[in-house]
Amino acid sequence: MKKIFTILIKLTLTLALFAAAGWFGWQKWHEYFQNPWTRDGQVRSQVVQVTPQVTGRVITLYVHDNQAVKKGDLLFEIDPSTYILKVKQAEVRLRRAEENAEGMKIEYERVKKIHAQDPGAVSQKDLNRNRINYLKALADIDSAKESLNNAKLNLKRTKVYAEVDGWVSNINFQVGSQAVANKPILALVDRHTFWVFGFFREDAVSEIKVGDEAVVTLMAYLDTPLKGRVESIAWGITPPDGNPGPNLLPKVKPVFQWIRLAQHIPVRIALENVPPQIALRVGLSASVLVHAGESIRKREGDGS
Repeated sequence: MKKIFTILIKLTLTLALFAAAGWFGWQKWHEYFQNPWTRDGQVRSQVVQVTPQVTGRVITLYVHDNQAVKKGDLLFEIDPSTYILKVKQAEVRLRRAEENAEGMKIEYERVKKIHAQDPGAVSQKDLNRNRINYLKALADIDSAKESLNNAKLNLKRTKVYAEVDGWVSNINFQVGSQAVANKPILALVDRHTFWVFGFFREDAVSEIKVGDEAVVTLMAYLDTPLKGRVESIAWGITPPDGNPGPNLLPKVKPVFQWIRLAQHIPVRIALENVPPQIALRVGLSASVLVHAGESIRKREGDGS
């Protein structure tokens, strides 16, 4: 009797183990096959192309490659000597314009006074000509002031600062290198704008809605899945066929009639509450699972 009881216990435990394994397997099957899922995901972030607005030789580099910086930190400085000289030249032109305007004003006031006392002593033509010369001199002052402001602005631009918090990347220049205006010189990864792109098959996109919950698993951190939500779904991708080829004719790739590869549509996933030990980097590989229909807004509306 005792032996039979022992066998029954073992059999019960075995069945319970199989049942638990089956339930767990069913849960995983339901999760990964009943919800849109892709292994083709990638971490992205806004990347600021740091571009000097003036041309000149780099005289000081205040950061090194991959260094963390804060908004307003000084990155590098361009030789200011040329721009200091231009400020001085603009100041001289302004003084000359002001002196010239003062002379024109005196002459105009003199002619106007004579005309007021004796209209026949000065012709209307001379009065108008002096008035126009004075107004032109005032306009020259405004122009000289604008030139001075522009020269001061360019001098200020010889110091290049970080526009966002983040990490500098791809510094491929050094002190003595020539910085060229409006030509990007280094990249600045914005630390506050990370997201994940999941590239889903086109036949699964219809099941995904903005607001749906998502689980992101980074290849670099397999043991720490990240929570997120669907922020947006792309409205188009570049078509692989039909682009002009030689002789401007459409270029179409041959395909088998019974095989048609599905396109992949980018779905943008906003990450939520990323643990501090997770170092997000642009380009990291990720798997993305979307809980179709389980949106944050739905949960809030149900009061759960």
